[in-house]
Amino acid sequence: MSQNDSKSVPCLCSETVFRSVFDAHFKLLRNFLAYKFKDIDRAEDVAQNAFVILWENCGMLQPEQAKSFLFTTAIRLSLNHIKHDKVVLNFEQQSKPKATHEESPEFLLVEAELKKELEKAINELPEKQRTVFLMNRFENHTYAEIATLLDLSVKAVEKRMHLALLSLRKVVKNV
Repeated sequence: MSQNDSKSVPCLCSETVFRSVFDAHFKLLRNFLAYKFKDIDRAEDVAQNAFVILWENCGMLQPEQAKSFLFTTAIRLSLNHIKHDKVVLNFEQQSKPKATHEESPEFLLVEAELKKELEKAINELPEKQRTVFLMNRFENHTYAEIATLLDLSVKAVEKRMHLALLSLRKVVKNV
């Protein structure tokens, strides 16, 4: 064993180290999320998902970085949930006024199918593309604002938006 290997002995991927990180931070993280977002069930789910993501990235992190990583990940996951809720609410609100117009049943059926397909397609976008798409199209942020908020370059935001739109256009063509 070399000196470099002996320095990395307390590895986050070790079950005992990970368990100690979990025991030390889970309740604190869950309570923080419950306080911040006022939903204990979602706080529990998001906290668990943050630990799953921590486990998936354990090889890249030191145990002392775990708490910061967990809180950052959990906040981003929570914000994604909130954004998704806004999208669902917007779709519900947009569909109600249209239903009051006298449109043919065939049109209403096609519209409902397209709406379902688009919602499904948006939900199936990779998380990074979905986040950029929702921020741009539903929250009206510019690419520069999104880049600042997500700590990315404008080119990265443009690329993610381009890929998201390509995926969504495929869905629209198939309907």
